[in-house]
Amino acid sequence: MKKAVFYLLIVSTFLLIDVRSKAQEYKPNYQFAAGLKFGGYENGLSGKYFMTDNTSLEAELGFRSHGLVITGLYEFNQKAFDVEGFRFYYGFGAHVGGVGPGYYRRFNGDSELYVNNQILLGADGVLGLEYVIPKSPIAVSVDLDPRIELATGPFFDIAPGLGIKYCF
Repeated sequence: MKKAVFYLLIVSTFLLIDVRSKAQEYKPNYQFAAGLKFGGYENGLSGKYFMTDNTSLEAELGFRSHGLVITGLYEFNQKAFDVEGFRFYYGFGAHVGGVGPGYYRRFNGDSELYVNNQILLGADGVLGLEYVIPKSPIAVSVDLDPRIELATGPFFDIAPGLGIKYCF
């Protein structure tokens, strides 16, 4: 299973690089957006800032049971489905945070109850689709967030994410 996920990530990366190299110039509908992000592990606040037409920075402040995680992502953006307002994005980044005593982690059929404070540190990726509602300052997104947890792992997982942002 781990090998299959690893090979899938490698193939997806090469496909994304190829798609990006053939992408048309994309003009974002906004410069900055702030909102809420609901994920598999954390729910919290997010902000996205376009540095250029095709690259952006996204930050997330996520709250989880007995903990807090800060995630930073560098993202590539391009028009999706040749439809105005739809954007395909993918990128990479890292997270840092912590969980306190009483945090219960379940992974790969194993369960672990943390009795001490634990730091969370690892590498993140993102692959998603965003839609800016026409004539509205609202953007909604859905994505997959693969991550490698190094401090309490190492282990790999993929969490879904749903976001809603107000565009400035």
